[in-house]
Amino acid sequence: MKKLLLLPILGILLVYACNDAELQIGEHVPNLPSSTYDYVGFLDDLESFVLPDEVSFGDQTIVFGEHNNVVGGASLTTHFNDKHNAEATLGRVLFYDNRMSKNNSIACASCHRQDLAFSDDVAVSSGFGGQLTTRNSSSIVNPMFGNTFFWDGRSRSLEDLALRPVFDHVEMGMDSEADLIQKLAREDYYQALFKDAYGSPTVTGDGIRSALAAFVSSMFSGDSKFDEGTKNDFAEFSQLERHGMALFFSEQTQCASCHSGINFASPSGIGNEYQQTSGTTNIGLDVVYDDPGFSDGKFKIPSLRNVSLTAPYMHDGRFETLREVVGHYNEGVQPHTDLDRKLTINGSPVRMNLTELDKDALVAFMSTLTSKSLLVDEKYSNPFK
Repeated sequence: MKKLLLLPILGILLVYACNDAELQIGEHVPNLPSSTYDYVGFLDDLESFVLPDEVSFGDQTIVFGEHNNVVGGASLTTHFNDKHNAEATLGRVLFYDNRMSKNNSIACASCHRQDLAFSDDVAVSSGFGGQLTTRNSSSIVNPMFGNTFFWDGRSRSLEDLALRPVFDHVEMGMDSEADLIQKLAREDYYQALFKDAYGSPTVTGDGIRSALAAFVSSMFSGDSKFDEGTKNDFAEFSQLERHGMALFFSEQTQCASCHSGINFASPSGIGNEYQQTSGTTNIGLDVVYDDPGFSDGKFKIPSLRNVSLTAPYMHDGRFETLREVVGHYNEGVQPHTDLDRKLTINGSPVRMNLTELDKDALVAFMSTLTSKSLLVDEKYSNPFK
């Protein structure tokens, strides 16, 4: 009888032990620099962050087009002010802190890894309770130039985006903003960081959103081999990379019509069809979609910067390599009723007739969009190390 009574007691003790173990995860204090990092220095580089009108290689001329020089988005001027560095410092800690999840096991950075250009290396990621998300973790790249976020384009600002994963019942699982505020307010370092950023140690929901947006908006990728090439007529490009660039901007592929501008992302002009659909389009992945995205199989056109680091690809991570992605556009586009008109010829899915060399060249060109510094810059790194 005594043994039977002990069983439920032991069960209760085990539950408390497990909860205590979870609460120990990430309970260390962040190691912050003695002086605040510069999170706005990249603004000085924006004047040169443009595409040339055209470039010639022998008898071949690549015309980039006037629309490709457009830079700017909803978030570009929102945060960059006198307090931005202190806000971004707070945002960095929040981004890497496991306390942002219900059981202290998942941080924003768990699914957005710096060494992978703030993406994940699996088709779908694991949430706070071991459940799997339904979509691939998007890379974070130059979000200050964006107008919409998430694969279905449902957020129109970084502030709106910031806490959606935190309260998602699969991703991070926090029950309410009040619970999150109460949890973070217990930590002395958050009181100090809020004081630096906002003049008051009081932890607030708006402060959390603004700080995360400030940190993420400063993630600038603009020092790739391609960027260096825009300054010297792509002198360091190999013949294969030049061929891939010519194909990318050609009428044959029309890659640049969707991945446009210096950020190689969704067009965002006023009245543009992509603006009206939150920067999404249907690229013929399926004839019938289990996940409709924005609607009818429309998903966000992502930036191609750092794309060589962000496999697997598409909203569901179905393609493991860039070669497979190129193969889809070459011969795999499906005849969906809402297929993007750029991917149709006389009402049928386009077939680009690329050679194997062409496919290799496109992959080689896209690999020139990889940043040199974003992956190792300390101001974007984990402060809890």
